[in-house]
Amino acid sequence: MGNRAATGVAGATQNGGASAQTISAVLVDDEKLALDELSFLLKEFPDVDIIATASNGLEAVKLIADLEPDLVFMDVQMPGLDGMGVIARLREQGIPLPYFVMATAYDQYAVEAFRVEALDYLLKPVDKDRLEIAVERARKGVAERAKVAAAEALPPPKPSLQRTKLLVKSSQRNFIVDAQDVVYATIEGGLITVVASSLEGQSNYRTIEELQSNLDPDMFWRVHRSYLVNIHRIKEVIPWFKSSFQLRMDDKKQTEIPVSRVQTKRLRALLKL
Repeated sequence: MGNRAATGVAGATQNGGASAQTISAVLVDDEKLALDELSFLLKEFPDVDIIATASNGLEAVKLIADLEPDLVFMDVQMPGLDGMGVIARLREQGIPLPYFVMATAYDQYAVEAFRVEALDYLLKPVDKDRLEIAVERARKGVAERAKVAAAEALPPPKPSLQRTKLLVKSSQRNFIVDAQDVVYATIEGGLITVVASSLEGQSNYRTIEELQSNLDPDMFWRVHRSYLVNIHRIKEVIPWFKSSFQLRMDDKKQTEIPVSRVQTKRLRALLKL
């Protein structure tokens, strides 16, 4: 299981004791001194939680996909895959983008940074006051996204027609599977794989959202952007990174599935964690 669950959302106190949502951040720079300097400056912002660092673009892509950070501070110029390339690769893979604050010693990259919709742009060496402006922009953006995500985390209304049978294609044959026998479904590269008690194959639905909308919402739960699980087939809840969880499913492989930050709250309520 390659993916790892995302970090949990916690409270932080700053600026005279006001409560604020923690911003999970990843730092990306091929120069260790630059990483250390930025980490030091960010200690002045207690609501910014540095959950990981990366020294190259390929490592950054994997960390962002696995950890789903709110914010990424990223150098523009890196060997191999540069900062702009990281954003392009994430888009190609259909991975939801965090907010990006780009950093470089050369101001000619500013236009390019904003072209890829970066939240802000910092010149090296990073100025503390300028960093504060970038962090404040991130706070506002993350708070707005949190409102939208909270609304999306609510279970969908029951469909007027709930399907109790699904068509699953396996070994060039079409099988009819009882919905209650489905353990989970996942999407990768635009293809939905359905894992049931007795077989594994592809669904003819185009998106996870479309599949979910035709199933009983009391039974099937979208725990992650790429996974829909049957809550009756959860075998174990595994504590994971930064107060998050993974679900071990009751299939032959005992697949471990990450629970996104947004859905962690529902998991706690559902299972009284």
